[in-house]
Order: sequence, then structure tokens, then C-alpha cells
Amino acid sequence: VQLQASGGGLVQPGGSLGLSCAASGTIFSLDVMGWYRQAPGKQRDLVATLTSRGVTNYADSVKGRFTISRGNARNTVSLQMNILQPEDTAVYYCKARRITSSNEYDYWGQGTQVTVSS
Repeated sequence: VQLQASGGGLVQPGGSLGLSCAASGTIFSLDVMGWYRQAPGKQRDLVATLTSRGVTNYADSVKGRFTISRGNARNTVSLQMNILQPEDTAVYYCKARRITSSNEYDYWGQGTQVTVSS
């Protein structure tokens, strides 16, 4: 499974950006898709996830500002980021998980840089 992330870039504080992620190389529907981020010198942290049943989970720091949603195509996910702040600056990674009766398989995309700066 390959995850291709797009979007990101440079935005001023208070601005908005959107990220998209598309999975390929699988005939299965992925059970969970989401976004993580890693700032310089820090660990990679959860931003938001979305299950195939529509259950969302957000980091407290992004609640009310970020929205995760499934794309129209199968195995795609988007993250709309509003009211961005300098502390949102990080490399954002798309992650997907496939769950079987006996195992869980995690897949990561390449990171995409989000920089919030004036």
C-alpha cells in the first residue's frame, strides 16, 4: 500500500490549508485513515483520524480548527486546517491502518511540510 500526500505549504497565522492523502496498491478498504505531525525535535503525534464507520478522533490542540473527512474516491482522506498557528508548524504524515481478524497493518505516507509564519 502506498500513501500519497499532497497539500501543505506556507501560510500566515490565522490562515487555512488543506491536505489530501490517497492510498493505492490495495483492493481492500482501509479501516482507519488519519494524519500525524512531527515538529523539529519532537515526537510524531496524532492530529486526527477517521474510521471507515465515520468515527473521528482529534488531538485536543486542533479540535474546532481542523476537520478530517473521507474523499469521494475510496481510500482517500483530507484534512482541512483553519485558524493555523505557528505551533501547527510540522511535517504532516498520512497514516492508514487495515485491520484483519488476526492482525493490524499500518502504512505511512511521505511527509508534507506545513509552515505557519508571518
